Amino acid sequence: MRYFVHIGYKGTNYFGWQRQPDKLSVQEILEDSLSKIFKLPITIFGCGRTDTGVHASQYFFHMDIEKPWNFDLFFRLNRILPDDIALFDIIPVEGLPHARFDAIQRSYDFFIHTYKDPFLSESSSLYLRKSFNLLEMKKAVDLLPKYEDYRAFCKSPDKNEHTICKVSSANLYTNSSGDRIRFQISSNRFLGRMIRIIVRKLIEIGDGTLSVDEFKSHLISRNTPSKILPAHPQGLFLSKVSYPFLDLKPKAKFPAIEDSGYWNSVV
Repeated sequence: MRYFVHIGYKGTNYFGWQRQPDKLSVQEILEDSLSKIFKLPITIFGCGRTDTGVHASQYFFHMDIEKPWNFDLFFRLNRILPDDIALFDIIPVEGLPHARFDAIQRSYDFFIHTYKDPFLSESSSLYLRKSFNLLEMKKAVDLLPKYEDYRAFCKSPDKNEHTICKVSSANLYTNSSGDRIRFQISSNRFLGRMIRIIVRKLIEIGDGTLSVDEFKSHLISRNTPSKILPAHPQGLFLSKVSYPFLDLKPKAKFPAIEDSGYWNSVV
């Protein structure tokens, strides 16, 4: 039987989702914990990769378990998982859907703060600035759903079969004092470090070191800029993953999200 498992994790202590030699990953923690509970090797397949230090307020993986279990797996797994990984749901699914390949949309949030705050340091990226030109940044954000080829915002585009990403929405928010910024984007797929590269370009626009027209030229020409740097990882959250057969609301209340009236759209 195939199961989809709904989790959330804080990525600060991990070298990303994917298991790798000599580096602690979220996948390794989960596979080792499940194997310990079932007393046999368990392999899981995630809905995508996240970089070192990146978080997921909603994440899915699938696993195949041949025989039904007669114990409270939800309780046992949550009990042995570390505090920075949480299990929310275990969902039996018909057929053999794939957590990665059958996802139809993913949404990410990226958080920036412009003043030092030790309580934001692991959930938001610090860029010390007196102010950003938010209106110019918003002009660039509004361009994103109008283009599909994101080759210019990928460090290694030739490693992909193609660089087409169908961005369905992109938004920019700020708090009332303008010293915290939230960038939100949804697409059917993303390229490696694509969001962090876009955010770095938005920061350059906010600084006045890059124009909106230059940003647009990258989207049009599809040429990778000579200097391409990603934004810091700790501000990035995978925040929503949707499937044709499964569309759950995120359960994690991560620290960068305040009450519903905290964030205001930049217009």
